[in-house]
Amino acid sequence: MKNKRGGNLRDNFAAMGWVLKKFFGFYPVLAPLAMFCILFSSLVAAIPNFFIVQEVLHGAERWLQSGDWAAARVEILPSIFLLIGVYFVAICSQTLETQLMAVMTQGFLDKMRREIFDGMQDLPIRYFDSNKTGDIMSYFTNDIDTMRQLVSQSLPSLIRSGAVVLAVFSIMLYSSVWMTLVLLLGVAAMFLVAKTVGGGSAKYFMQQQKAVAAMEGFAQESMNGQKIVKVFCHEQQSIEDFDKANDELYRVSYRANAYASMLGPIISNIGNILYVSLALVGGVLILAGVPNLSLSGRAFDVAVLVPFLSKARQFTGNVNTLSQQINSIVMAGAGAQRILGLVRQPPEADDGYVTLVNVEEAPDGSLHETDDRSGRWAWRYPHQADGSVSYTPLRGDVRLTEVDFAYEEGKDVLHDVSVYAEPGQKVAFVGATGAGKTTITNLINRFYDIADGKIRYDGININKIKKADLRRSLGLVLQETNLFTGTVMDNIRYGRLDASDEDCRKAARLAGADSFISRLPEGYDTMLLNNGANLSQGQRQLLAIARAAVADPPVMILDEATSSIDTRTEAIVQRGMDQLMQGRTVFVIAHRLSTVMNADVIMVLEHGRIIERGSHEALIDAKGVYYQLYTGAFELE
Repeated sequence: MKNKRGGNLRDNFAAMGWVLKKFFGFYPVLAPLAMFCILFSSLVAAIPNFFIVQEVLHGAERWLQSGDWAAARVEILPSIFLLIGVYFVAICSQTLETQLMAVMTQGFLDKMRREIFDGMQDLPIRYFDSNKTGDIMSYFTNDIDTMRQLVSQSLPSLIRSGAVVLAVFSIMLYSSVWMTLVLLLGVAAMFLVAKTVGGGSAKYFMQQQKAVAAMEGFAQESMNGQKIVKVFCHEQQSIEDFDKANDELYRVSYRANAYASMLGPIISNIGNILYVSLALVGGVLILAGVPNLSLSGRAFDVAVLVPFLSKARQFTGNVNTLSQQINSIVMAGAGAQRILGLVRQPPEADDGYVTLVNVEEAPDGSLHETDDRSGRWAWRYPHQADGSVSYTPLRGDVRLTEVDFAYEEGKDVLHDVSVYAEPGQKVAFVGATGAGKTTITNLINRFYDIADGKIRYDGININKIKKADLRRSLGLVLQETNLFTGTVMDNIRYGRLDASDEDCRKAARLAGADSFISRLPEGYDTMLLNNGANLSQGQRQLLAIARAAVADPPVMILDEATSSIDTRTEAIVQRGMDQLMQGRTVFVIAHRLSTVMNADVIMVLEHGRIIERGSHEALIDAKGVYYQLYTGAFELE
């Protein structure tokens, strides 16, 4: 257990070190200035008043002995005014520090959120497929908030109290070595308690952050699926499942805070015991007339003991303040560990060097790059051997040759799959759920990389094409439609950000969406919220098709694109999609065989293998699996 706790503490400190490095990196001037203000105000409050109070005490002692107030006043009043001035400077320093910390804390959180979000854009699809959305969202809420507490509260408190502790300890050592040795015994006890309790709380605070993420993930999943929960009368089971997640959060939070909360009272009482012990030892030293061992060279008397006890109280008070930050520090360390783990996730690998550019044809038939975006597209292929560059026209020729793939090692999803799609061809995939249809399109997009075989695009190995350029040449319509907060026009333009309003309207007309859009309260300016919850599923699907149409790519991937559209609407959409597919290479995945009958090639998949291929007529004549599907049912389930 000790090793485990020690490991948790080390991980916490390493993560907090990373956070502080980021903080000072973002503010290389302001952060040190704020730290200097904290140190200055702390030391000014701790050191000068000790010596000034001693001067006042000595002046008062001489006044009591001689009765000469005029002479004592000359010595006492300047010290008092000096003390007032010192505290005024400390107040100014603290004011500047609080303003700087307010600016830097919010700025730091802003930069960290941006860095986390930007980093997420570079993560592979595999990461999002294997992590809950609520868990990912927790990085931006709970984990970021723990860093706010670390930077805005714990860090200044650590510096302030730490500086006071060191300064006061130096003063006490300066006053009396014997008394300081007694103090060190109490410090050792405090350290042992802090190490034991802090190690226990570190483990549970890390579990708490994970439990919070798990609970938020479950709550979000439940809220998104409320219609399903209610239609299947699953409310009670949802409550029980939520209670399990919430009870786990309660359990680890209770233990984490129990450890952290007991530390303050223990340290405080050790400080009280230490104070009484110092008073007793000091009284014994004075009565016994023990020579004082100190740097000041003064004899140990009441004038030394009283300020020493005052400083001892200040010392233990600041140690107690430090202990009270254990809760925030350890929690911040747990949150920082999770964020650090996210930041260190390897980004999506992309070693491609072939890019997509606009070209124009010279009189001699050669291709040259141009800034005219309305021109032709071509693959810019730099040849590393001789440094030359060639241009291959973008045609939409996609070929998979003997491809094997597995999401998890040892569990193959595709086996020896070969697909040849020439420019302008419509290739359809049919088969039962889990046969590998969508996996093929995921590989064409390079959402995942193949284990074996080759995928070539216009004769170029897609591993050599930069992923962003590869995906720019592909249009994608999924069964699960995602719309974003914004107007209808914004959602269509998402397919091509430089598209004009007329381009978006043309794409909507092509997809058959213009009719229902024109009936919306504000037409194309209608605001969509919550993934287009104010639209029907079919209308959302039409917008997704229009979004792909405005991108105008040479290759289209339609993954159950009409699955959520009724038969009447499907006929309207099909006409638009027929126009959309003209002159393009199209991959179609469909359960409805009526949507793939006019495909140039139909491929039947079963358990990751292509078992039949051919036109609709040829497959019907073969009377194989496709024939059985076609004559037995029009829906593949």
